[in-house]
Amino acid sequence: MSTTDTPQTSPHHDVVIVGGGPTGCAVGVFTARYGLDTIIFNRGRSSIQRCAYLENYLGFPAGVDIETLYGLMHDHAEEAGCEIIPDLIESVERPDDGRGFLVTPQEGDPITARRVVAATRYDGEYMRGLDDDAAMFETYEHDGETHEHFDGEYAAHDGSTPVEGLYVASPSTEDKQALMAAGRGARVGLRVVEDTRQTRGYPEAVADHYDWMRQASELDDEWGDRDRWREWFDDRLPSDHDLDEERRVELRERDIDRSLETYLSDEEIKRRRVHGQQRLLEHIDDELILEAARDIESERQSTEVSN
Repeated sequence: MSTTDTPQTSPHHDVVIVGGGPTGCAVGVFTARYGLDTIIFNRGRSSIQRCAYLENYLGFPAGVDIETLYGLMHDHAEEAGCEIIPDLIESVERPDDGRGFLVTPQEGDPITARRVVAATRYDGEYMRGLDDDAAMFETYEHDGETHEHFDGEYAAHDGSTPVEGLYVASPSTEDKQALMAAGRGARVGLRVVEDTRQTRGYPEAVADHYDWMRQASELDDEWGDRDRWREWFDDRLPSDHDLDEERRVELRERDIDRSLETYLSDEEIKRRRVHGQQRLLEHIDDELILEAARDIESERQSTEVSN
């Protein structure tokens, strides 16, 4: 495996994502929301940018233009905590100490990351330095010449690969529609979170992560009792876990805190609803907003007169 001369220090970032299309942004939303320091590099040739107008992306009844979709995706990723850098990636390699990855962009300074997610559909050349046995690339003949391309089936269904810490969300042989690509990105993002939890000490049986906000009114007496959460966590632990008592309690209490934070009061739900719609307005043309406001005001006045 290729290495390069770099200081033997801990990686500076938790996750680097190469590609800022629907796949990469979906990965980033899940990793950043969990609290992982996430960077998205975005300046490559995204397949969706070749689309004239997108009409089958869920949530847009009349379709959506690509510029607006990209604005919404990047805004969402940044709101979740991602940093988006407009640069291409030249290479991803192992540093000399073998800890994480050295990510070298075309224009900026190299950075280090614990995990890397490839989310670019067309080009995997930047990962060439990680390909020990050429399993990452396929060869084929065309017009008497031998060519290579990235193997779309190199990664597992959840994006994990034989290279520890490397995930491939795209290219994939399955996810050829933008909506499917976003779904794959979400799946890979959750895999990254679960692997992170395992490296932080959570046994596999309790390392799964479910990103879901709940209504506090649904927190009944049973689950409002912290001891019930403790029982649930302990019941899922395998009998052969190697956690000492102090570490087991620490991880359990941290996980319970995280779970309880997902329950939102009615007031918080209302606040987030207003905030969410305000953020959507930032992506709508001002003239359309003003036109809609005039129509609403006209309808209101008509209703007052008729009453």
